Amino acid sequence: MIQIVKRKRLKKIGFESGWTQFDAYQRLKEELPLSAALVPIGRIIEERRMLKSPAEIDTIRRSVILNSEAYVRVLKRIRPGVRELDVAAEIEYQMKMLGAEKPSFDTIIAAGPHSALPHSHPTSHRVLANELLLIDMGASLEGYASDMTRTIHLGKSPKRIRDMYRAVLEAQLAGIAAVREGTTAGKVDAATRNVLKKYKLDKQFVHSTGHGLGLEIHEPPRLGKKDKTKLQAAWPSPSSPEWYIEGLAGIRIEDTVLVTKTGCEVLTPTSKEFIHI
Repeated sequence: MIQIVKRKRLKKIGFESGWTQFDAYQRLKEELPLSAALVPIGRIIEERRMLKSPAEIDTIRRSVILNSEAYVRVLKRIRPGVRELDVAAEIEYQMKMLGAEKPSFDTIIAAGPHSALPHSHPTSHRVLANELLLIDMGASLEGYASDMTRTIHLGKSPKRIRDMYRAVLEAQLAGIAAVREGTTAGKVDAATRNVLKKYKLDKQFVHSTGHGLGLEIHEPPRLGKKDKTKLQAAWPSPSSPEWYIEGLAGIRIEDTVLVTKTGCEVLTPTSKEFIHI
């Protein structure tokens, strides 16, 4: 007698390898029947999330406006002698008072030489007169992130700092002008670097120009030198050229912009005028 056993077709279940811890992967694997297998799907979900629905864009827009309002409120309370930690705490308080669940990332408050550290954390350092103060902040509203950076100066700034600020602002505006559907992320990055190169500041620009955002503060695409991703309408991305000299100071200006068919819409309403307190 011959028995014919029908082989069951193997079921493949995709998982996000970039976001799954090894222990979680092992537990999933142990719970699956023998007829199923886990298959890494790479960035498929992240890539689909780059394109935002009208409802998502509306929420991001409201998050951006809330974030800017919190900044305006905090700006009125900054004086020489206040600690970086105090400014960060006030920002989180104002965000929550305006309806945010939390900051969308750890707020960066960096005074004086600390502003030259791209990912500085607030410390007990007291902001001094005649120092730069870099504020990088974002709010999480209904799960969606916003992101903005402004650099201010306590007291009258030296001419060198004012010149550097104008150069970074010119670079940021050039990057924003380059954003449109169909262009590549790398071309936007190049637009900012070309301006900084004109002022011989490109060597101090150590980051990419920007990144996508949404449910996470950092989402694709990355607006970097070699990124060939073509921008699409309804992609929100912060644009943030920056300049750093270690031990001296750093300047960063960052807005959230929305890619459109004909260019982009700057969602951030906050003025980029170089403010002196």
